[in-house]
Parts: sequence; structure tokens; C-alpha cells
Amino acid sequence: MMLKFRCLIGVLFLMISTHVLNAQNVRSFSAKQAVDFAMQNSVEVQNALIDIQIQKQSNREITALAYPQLNGSIGGTHYIDIPTTTLPNFISPSVYNVLINNGVVDGGGNPIRFPAGGFGSVAAQFGTAWNANGGMDISQILFDGQVFIGLKARSAVMTLANQSANVTKEQIKANVYKLYYQLVVGKKQATSIDANIERFEKLLQDTKEIYKNGFAEKLDADKVEVQLNNLKTEKIKIDNQLEIGNAALKFLINLPQKETLILTDSLNEDEIKSISLTDSINFKNRVEYQQLSTVLKLNNYNIKRYQYSKIPTLAAFGSYSKNAQRNAFNFFEKGDWFTTSIVGIKMTVPIFDGNARNARIQKAKLELLKTKNTMKKLEEGIEFEVNNATMKLKSALTTLVNQKANTALAEKVFNTTKLKYEQGLGSNMEIYNAQTELKVAQNNLYAALYDAIIAKIDFQKANGTLQ
Repeated sequence: MMLKFRCLIGVLFLMISTHVLNAQNVRSFSAKQAVDFAMQNSVEVQNALIDIQIQKQSNREITALAYPQLNGSIGGTHYIDIPTTTLPNFISPSVYNVLINNGVVDGGGNPIRFPAGGFGSVAAQFGTAWNANGGMDISQILFDGQVFIGLKARSAVMTLANQSANVTKEQIKANVYKLYYQLVVGKKQATSIDANIERFEKLLQDTKEIYKNGFAEKLDADKVEVQLNNLKTEKIKIDNQLEIGNAALKFLINLPQKETLILTDSLNEDEIKSISLTDSINFKNRVEYQQLSTVLKLNNYNIKRYQYSKIPTLAAFGSYSKNAQRNAFNFFEKGDWFTTSIVGIKMTVPIFDGNARNARIQKAKLELLKTKNTMKKLEEGIEFEVNNATMKLKSALTTLVNQKANTALAEKVFNTTKLKYEQGLGSNMEIYNAQTELKVAQNNLYAALYDAIIAKIDFQKANGTLQ
């Protein structure tokens, strides 16, 4: 009995563990939650955020230029053969002068005289076999126009990096919304096909009963069954498309394919209709426009940077070193270490560089002009996008209202036609026509739903209000 109890506990534990593991692999997302997940996990967004960190480190490099630069050095040399230098013979003339002044004569009794060919030269070695040195050098920029501008531009560069990340986020956000709601529409379409299948299964059953009673032909039942099989085939296609779309959404938001993704949002027609249409356009709401505004600011900084390169630069420097010379490697024993120290200031004055600086200034001004032209073009593009998105949204909302009413009417016609057929007052062909019209109306309604939600997303994106 105890063994059976333990086995039962083990089975229950296994079932609970399996349930927990399965639950961990199921993700239920609303559209906003899917977007938030993409903002945290999308590779493109992660790389954009890494670019921000890279720019921070680049800014640290620029800041470092304004700090003192301190370097230390240590070195040693060993001369296997000490260098030899040839010098004029300055020893022999002194000796000859002493001999001459003292009246010394040579072996022939002749007074000593300077040699006619001179005294030539002597070879001498200077230095020691072992040498060691160590020291520190320090420098500090006191004024450099280009460094000054670089320090001022740091904030703008960081802003640009953040705006570039925002552009990436905006694009992914729009794509996630569109794909999400495409799947939502597909699910509604699949639900309608299920309802149609259910209708035709009931119709097939009724037709067979009518046939058995002799009030319909076998052909009528066969036609209904063909329609039913067509609907089932269409349902299989829709299910496959939904599965592919679900995998695509998981790939877009960087959710592992092995996990199950469940969409919890439905299409709220009232929310689509409640969107506020406005004729006013605020360019600054668009992240692309913000980005170009920052680029324009950086273009101006670039011009100033090259202009400041014509101004003299000023820097202070200092050096402190110790060096020793030995005939043997005994630097760590007693012996002299000689000190050398120096401080100074240096001004570098640009004089002539072949007009390279002027060329850089003109090039930077042309880049500024290009950015202004691009901003003007972007403004025109935003106006076009907003106007186009507004017209599409208005049209989509009107179409949605009409298709919703048309679908309700087509469904009413089908139900009435089916009732007449069951009462023997209508033909099989009337049912086929009514079903076809209902199916067309339903497809048009789902297309209108999708067009409306896409038009809403495009409208919000064009106005820079997509959340």
C-alpha cells in the first residue's frame, strides 16, 4: 500500500512538473506587450543600445584630451662595443710646445719643430658599457580650439546616438503592430470559416434527410458536400498561414521558436474609429526629424572645429628622469644616478598648410547645406505621409462601416435562403449563391478591418504618435 502511495505521489509530481515546464513555454501577449518585449529583446534594438554605449566611450576619449597626459618610461642599454669617435690630436701640440719652449733638440742637434703634415687625429671611446634610465613626462593642453569644440559637441553626439536607437525602435514597433493585427484578423477569418463549415455541415445533414424523403436529388447533397470540402480546405490554408505568421512574429520580437505565443488582443473597431484626425503637423514629433536636427547642430560644430584649427594652440609640458652609467651591471648597488628635469610651455602657430584648413571648412559648410536640403525634403515627405495616411484612414473607416453592414446583410440573406430551401420553397443554387456572397462579404470585412488598423498605425507613425 505504501509503495503504491509513493508511486502515486511520484506520478503527481511528474505531472505537476511537466505542467510548470509547459506553462513556462507559453507566452500570452497583447499588442503592446509584444512591442515592449521586442523593445527589450530585438537584436536590432540591442545593437542600437550598444551603439549608445560605444558612443559614451568615444565621448570619454574626447574628454580625456582635456586632462593631463602622464607617461612613464624605463630603459637600459648594453654596449658590446663602445662607440669610437675620431678627434683631432690635441695632445701632441701641447707636448711639442713644451719641448720647443724648453729648447729641446732632436738627435741631430736640431731644434724641435711642429711636423709639416700636422698631428693627425686620435680615436677615443666615450661612455660606459652599461646605461640605465627612467623618467616621467607630463603634458597639459591649455588651449586647443578643436578640443574645446569636441567637448561642447559631446552632448549632441549622445543625443544623436539615442535618436538613432529611437528610429530603429519606431520601425520595429510599427512592424510588430502590423504583423500582430494581421494575425488577429486571420484568427477572426478562421473563426468565420469555422462558422461557415458548421452551417454547411448542418445543411448537408438536412439535405441528406430531404433526399431520403424524396424531396431532393443526390446531386444536391453532393454539391453541398463539395462546398463543405472547399471550406475545410480553405480553413487548412488559413491555419497554415497563421502558423507561419506566428513564427514570423516570434522571430521579429526575438522570442524563441520553441515557445508558444498566444495573442490576447482583438480588433476593437470603436478604438479604430475614435482616433483623432487633425490637419496640424508637428515635424518635431518625428524621430527622423529630431535626428536630422541634431545632425544639423553637429554640422555647425564641425565648421567651428575647422575654423578654430586656425587659432594657435597652447600646451604645457614637463619631464623628470634619472640616468646612470656603469661599466658593469650593478645599478642596484651604490653608485650615482643623475637627475634631469625640465618644464616648459609651447605655442603652436598655424602659418601655412597649403589651404587644407580652408578646404575642410568649405567641405563642412557643404555638408551643412546638404543636411538643410535633406531636412526640407523630409518636411515635404512628412506632409505627404500625413496627408496620405489621413485619406487612407478616412477611406478605411468608411469601408469598414459599409462592409460590416454588408456582411450582416449577407448573413441574413443566407439564413433566409437556407430556411426557404429547408421548407421546399427555394433551390439549391440559391443557397450556393447566398453562401458565395456571404463569403465574399466576410473576406471584404476582414480586409477592411486589416486595412483600417494598418491605416491607423501608418497615421500614428506619420504623426509621430505611435505608442
